[in-house]
Amino acid sequence: MPKTKEIKIGSVAIGGDNPIAVQSMTNTKTYDVESTVEQINLLQNAGCDIVRVSIPDDASVDALPEIKKRVDLPLVADIHFKPTLALKAIENGADKIRVNPGTIRDKARFKAIIEAASIKNIPIRIGANSGSVPEKYQELKHSDLSKALVESVLDTISIFEDEGFEDLVLSCKASDVIETIKAYEELSKNTDYPLHLGVTEAGTLQSGCIKSAVGLAPLLHQGIGDTIRISLTADPVEEVNAAYKMLGALNIRKRGADIISCPSCARCDIDVISLANKVEQALAGRSKPIKVAVMGCEVNGPQEAKEADVGIAAGKENGLLFKNGKVLGKFNEKELFDLLMREIESID
Repeated sequence: MPKTKEIKIGSVAIGGDNPIAVQSMTNTKTYDVESTVEQINLLQNAGCDIVRVSIPDDASVDALPEIKKRVDLPLVADIHFKPTLALKAIENGADKIRVNPGTIRDKARFKAIIEAASIKNIPIRIGANSGSVPEKYQELKHSDLSKALVESVLDTISIFEDEGFEDLVLSCKASDVIETIKAYEELSKNTDYPLHLGVTEAGTLQSGCIKSAVGLAPLLHQGIGDTIRISLTADPVEEVNAAYKMLGALNIRKRGADIISCPSCARCDIDVISLANKVEQALAGRSKPIKVAVMGCEVNGPQEAKEADVGIAAGKENGLLFKNGKVLGKFNEKELFDLLMREIESID
């Protein structure tokens, strides 16, 4: 795929040759500064690059300067229905504004936002969602949702470009995976602005992760997408964790532990499920990339363990411990977890 334009969001650049940035969104009340700052810091610790906060009212937009003082991540102000809040958010230090062509429809209001953003050199994301398609495209939505999303974005782009504003990021999210893929593939053919990927309202932790992976992996594999948010009905930190697992699986961007473990079968003579879960939990807060194998039998175990940075291949009540492809010894099942963690710590 051809390169997209580079856009700066605070200290983070997306598009061009930059790494795919991971985003999330707070679920605190934005006017609750303490809770919002605490959550943003947790997201940063998990590896989040950019964070979005909802701005539904004056109390929320008035909290932005204090939040901005106390966090390091670029702040994106999410605006719907009330363009005046976008103007206040820009004035109060937001690093990017997200607007939805389905909830802000008046060209004059867009022009006021464009003027303010131009003065402050603030980028804007035009974010279309399947749940808020503009009235103009409602009929088309029922016959071709992806086309309705793309046309609503392209139509809105023209308003910005007519005003000489090109500091744009685009998204066209649907809750339907196939429509999301189609929309982004089409949008990528028609513009070189960086794309923010996501499956909107994807669902709860497990189902949302699956839908997001099914929807975004084909796009990312084609080179489509410059920043992603995994939208989950869950703790926002889980969105960041899921994003890195997805990017890591595609060999795009790695963070933390990549656990290689067998699905377990009648050949397993140890409780590999419990052991793998214990290892994963122990490494949950890790940021440095590492590949760890937890294998339960001799069929695939030794080879997989050799390919990992550290790994175990278990047999009956015992197992082999590997590090960098070499066998360190054969140990009792009860020792394996502690020995594995010790070798992981030695790599750090």
